[in-house]
Amino acid sequence: MEDSFQHKGLRKKLVDDIRRKGITDERVLDAINKVPRHMFMDSGFIRFAYRDQAFPIRAGQTISQPLTVAVQTQLLDVNPLDKVLEIGTGSGYQAAILAELGARVYTIERQKELYLCSKNLLESLGYRVSFFYGDGYQGLPTYGPFDRILITAAAPAIPDKLLEQLKSGGRLVVPLGVTGSQTMTLVVKTGEGEYTTTEHGSFVFVPMLGGKE
Repeated sequence: MEDSFQHKGLRKKLVDDIRRKGITDERVLDAINKVPRHMFMDSGFIRFAYRDQAFPIRAGQTISQPLTVAVQTQLLDVNPLDKVLEIGTGSGYQAAILAELGARVYTIERQKELYLCSKNLLESLGYRVSFFYGDGYQGLPTYGPFDRILITAAAPAIPDKLLEQLKSGGRLVVPLGVTGSQTMTLVVKTGEGEYTTTEHGSFVFVPMLGGKE
């Protein structure tokens, strides 16, 4: 599938829309402008790829609304070469955005179908991302600690194992809550066992599940 001039033009309009909605980090906007979102969409929805909407993908999951991706990424405040753990690879779109920011991305997916499809797609697009098929609740203790952790599904609470894998001074972003909408939450680890928490609006996510499928 090609990334045509039309696609690039639509992406620029999407970026302008997201900027008007309050995203101020130009690095995040530039990353969204570079990633061909239509390549991460199921064929029936490709023509809508540059609308600021979420759409269904395989395994009963969704590709998040671009504004939601931008909000999460802006809150993470990723620096080049940061070690970033993503819980829930999904379509792979968020991982691509993180990679565009220069992060060293480690991403976990519990759905085998999504894991395989996203791995193949991002590799074909030239993104260097470390993929893992597993239970996001466990994180990746062997590869930690991480500068940043992003949870891309609705969590009832922040798993202790993930907090343990966050570096001191690190940032974790998670949509907290299970029913209805969730509250986008930023956790900053200020010391061993010490954290500050701030809330950043309401969003809707699929639930975070344990185990593997």
